[in-house]
Amino acid sequence: MIETVFAAPGYRVTPLARLARGGRWRTEAMRSYGQPVLYWFTRGQGRFTIHGTTRGYGPHNAIFLPAGAMHGFEASALVQGSAVFLPGADSLNLPDEPVHLRLRDGTSQAELAQQIDHLERELARGEDRSDQALACHGGLLAVWLARQAGPDWPDRAEESSSAARRLAAAYAALLERDFRQGRRVADYAAQLGITPTHLSRACKAASGRPASALLHDRLHYEARRLLRETQLPVKDVAASLGFRSAAYFTRAFQHRTGVTPSAFRRGA
Repeated sequence: MIETVFAAPGYRVTPLARLARGGRWRTEAMRSYGQPVLYWFTRGQGRFTIHGTTRGYGPHNAIFLPAGAMHGFEASALVQGSAVFLPGADSLNLPDEPVHLRLRDGTSQAELAQQIDHLERELARGEDRSDQALACHGGLLAVWLARQAGPDWPDRAEESSSAARRLAAAYAALLERDFRQGRRVADYAAQLGITPTHLSRACKAASGRPASALLHDRLHYEARRLLRETQLPVKDVAASLGFRSAAYFTRAFQHRTGVTPSAFRRGA
């Protein structure tokens, strides 16, 4: 694997080791991306949380997530692989639901590794007609994924069989849509027609974490991202995430991270 981050309009391939630099919040905290992403794990194991449900992953696992899918995963020093960011689903006809593939035969593993290698090499090349070549390689990767997933990919029956998983998924979808609005767990529970205790119990059963932890994770990941990647004043970051005041945001952020927002930004 080429140990570099490559990028082109709509495409990016990042080694998981680089993605995880900066601490556990860079991988484990709940987040979403504005484009589809395929995680390919070649070494190591851990847990992956998608839409409020946690399951294990290991070597030769591929996890596809459509744009906007809330997720996080453990990434120890032993974990290796790639995160492949792709253009929108419309251009490649990608699945509109998460797909978790455990590739047990060597042929499938080699095919995926080769597809990613082709993308990496074309991104590194950056020559004339690279956009056309990337579109071809991306299309082949989308076809491979569709063939592997099939009409009833392996984990779908498990996902639909658990009431707790269904409730956690519904909560995660609402959370991803509304987490910037300053809503509490009780507000989400009311919208789902259940008590906060029931919601927290369902999230705990599905992911090992209560509903409040998922909410705080999502808020503070976004806060860190805005502080690292933008020049928005702290008060505007606070307002964009639904905090009542910049002072309240600062106290909450410092309680969670051990540093103030301004200190975190300087350190970044």
